[in-house]
Amino acid sequence: MVERLYLRDLVTFKEVELEFDKGLVVLTGPSGAGKSVLMSAILTGFGYSTQGAASLCEITIDKPSTLRDESYQLEETLTLKTLKKEKLRYLIEGQNISKKILREMFTPYVQYLSVRDKGGFDSDTLVEMLDTQLVNKDKRFQKLFKEYSKRYTLYRQKVSELAKIKEDESKLASLVEYAKYEVEKIRSISPRIGEEEELLKVKQHLSRIDKIKDALAGAMSIFALEANVEEVYRLLDKDASMFTDTMNQLRADFEETENLADELEEVDVEEVLNRLSDLTTLINRYGSIEEALSYQQKKEKELLGYQNIEQDKSMLESFLSLEYTELRILSSKLSQARQKEAKVLEKSLATYLTTLKLPALEFVFTAKDLESRGIDRVEIHLGDSKAITLSGGEFNRVRLALMASTMSEKGKKSSQQGVLILDEIDANVSGDESIAIANMIHTLSTVYQVFAISHQPHLSAKADQHIIVSKEGKYSQATVLEDKGRIIEIARIIAGENPTNEAIEFAKKLRS
Repeated sequence: MVERLYLRDLVTFKEVELEFDKGLVVLTGPSGAGKSVLMSAILTGFGYSTQGAASLCEITIDKPSTLRDESYQLEETLTLKTLKKEKLRYLIEGQNISKKILREMFTPYVQYLSVRDKGGFDSDTLVEMLDTQLVNKDKRFQKLFKEYSKRYTLYRQKVSELAKIKEDESKLASLVEYAKYEVEKIRSISPRIGEEEELLKVKQHLSRIDKIKDALAGAMSIFALEANVEEVYRLLDKDASMFTDTMNQLRADFEETENLADELEEVDVEEVLNRLSDLTTLINRYGSIEEALSYQQKKEKELLGYQNIEQDKSMLESFLSLEYTELRILSSKLSQARQKEAKVLEKSLATYLTTLKLPALEFVFTAKDLESRGIDRVEIHLGDSKAITLSGGEFNRVRLALMASTMSEKGKKSSQQGVLILDEIDANVSGDESIAIANMIHTLSTVYQVFAISHQPHLSAKADQHIIVSKEGKYSQATVLEDKGRIIEIARIIAGENPTNEAIEFAKKLRS
């Protein structure tokens, strides 16, 4: 619940400090005094509105027992603050928070209903409401809904995968053709790692083959003097082994050179140059022979993958066909449970609607294709009228009746469900309707802390706390009324600024 409100510099309010009671808190006062502005400040504190933002607004609340957020340290008593200078800042427990996150955090606990708002009766909201009712009291439905949600999520994932395959399939021919072309280009050259270096050496030798042969022919004469040199070593009685070894090495080297020259004679120079050209082309395109071979392997794997696409597509289509059938069965069971619960709710609503001078309400189910909550499209009919044709007053009376009829299940879990903010919910209604609405809101206040702006005496009389918003000169103020002040204010609502004795007596009767 909201315990305290403090604000400064809000339109016509210089400063306001209010401490709130549990139950029903009603704001009354003359038109233009600032009731809606004050309510807007409370809404702003929960991230609902930026209209009516004060330069400073602090809201102190009891932390809802289920409120959790890992990003913020939340005490049992929380302070929400808004600061307005160049722009509006939101804080929770002194920590900055975005308006969006603040709103998402408190949406389950703070509900806002305005006579100008005709939302909340769309199909998704109605289905979610029925599901909430069922989950709270039927474990079988809870298990069924959990299974459906899990399988539907996987189903949608596989649908996306199939769509991607079909999209790729339309490009498949060009992808396969390109991959084959790339593989064949590398495969046709069939490069070896290190081959380019070998061929460059051969090319270098070929460019010098004639010079090598001439030099070799001239150098062969060294062996003619070998015996003479060995004789000198013998006569000098010196070791000739080093000379002998050297001459043997020369002989082996010259022989190897002769063999290389003979081999080079057999080499096709044009073939070497062409091969080098092919390898250079690959290196220029892929960076190296190693990278070219790696790219070839990659494309070969892609080709295998393309060959598996058709098989994957067929398997996915089979899975989706079977899973669609299973999901239809599960969604039908969900629908049956919802329709049964809707009938229970219709009966529960009947008494409230009669009290509110409204005809019977019916939940109308039609089928649609599978979605996250099944196949149900739900709308409400009130007598012969659909939700979209209801007046603002009728619309909000139905919403109050729905809240009251679903309240009992919530009440089993907690005596305090959160905050309900009502903006002129009883505006433009007859006396009987005003009484019925007041009774309904009073019932809701046993579970919710209700803030309501009202111009009707019946709701004001039932308030646990009555706050009058008045304006003197250009400044507004908000004051909590005691019993005597409440009688006077209710009489003003009944008979105007100068209430009669009859109005005062009627006000006392309403309060008794």
